[in-house]
Amino acid sequence: MPELPEVEVVRRGLAQWVTGREIASAEVLHPRAIRRHVPGADEFTARLKGREVLSAERRGKYLWLRLSGAEEALMAHLGMSGQLLVVDQDSPLEKHLRVRVRFEDGGPDLRFVDQRTFGHVMVTPLVGGVPEPISHIAPDPFEAVFDEAEFARRLRARHTEIKRALLDQSLISGVGNIYADEALWMARLHWARPTHTLTRPKIDELLGAVRTVMASALRAGGTSFDSLYVNVNGESGYFERSLEVYGRRDLPCSRCGTPIRREPFMNRSSYSCPRCQRRPR
Repeated sequence: MPELPEVEVVRRGLAQWVTGREIASAEVLHPRAIRRHVPGADEFTARLKGREVLSAERRGKYLWLRLSGAEEALMAHLGMSGQLLVVDQDSPLEKHLRVRVRFEDGGPDLRFVDQRTFGHVMVTPLVGGVPEPISHIAPDPFEAVFDEAEFARRLRARHTEIKRALLDQSLISGVGNIYADEALWMARLHWARPTHTLTRPKIDELLGAVRTVMASALRAGGTSFDSLYVNVNGESGYFERSLEVYGRRDLPCSRCGTPIRREPFMNRSSYSCPRCQRRPR
């Protein structure tokens, strides 16, 4: 699933190609794509027609287009395979096209393509500048409102494993399985380390690792393990070439040479170095 860097890459593309344009029409080609928009397809398309896209914004793994008029936004979650593509309006329709947005200037469409249909789009009110359905999730570590002291306090109070805490969107948003493993390797922390045992300096080091790993991924255009994650121009990211532990089972740790191990974790996998990241007793 796309994590913060991948979604930010898409947001930047939307900011470049869609901001300032007026929506001429919208078309829903698969009802599942707007399943969270309870009033249905006709109301969804009517709410978009004639509105200007004011900005493209993001929190964690969610992104939205702020609309003119009422305090509302077109919000998207990409799910496992969702793509927001800016495509010439005369281009052939994609096989898994779910929603198509056209603009008054006759320029490129905005198309929501989703093979597995786990993603969704909806028009929703904004609460404090954030879409109402996600107003409960925590800021991500790149937001100016992210409070490091409050994060550290709440983290230590969790009494859980550090990786579980990093994946908790009510504590910190945008961190998923890939970048959690990479940040924990950088900070030399095993994923099962109890949060209440972490000192404030170690928490600050971990936060720095989260930001460093994600910033590096962002510069590389994100991580693409298959053709399903692409930017708005349909291009894949290449940060997978720089991964230190994720997906590198039995390959040598670049820091100490010990083979990377894979362990089951929450119906997924967690990768770490047995020497650099000692498992807690």
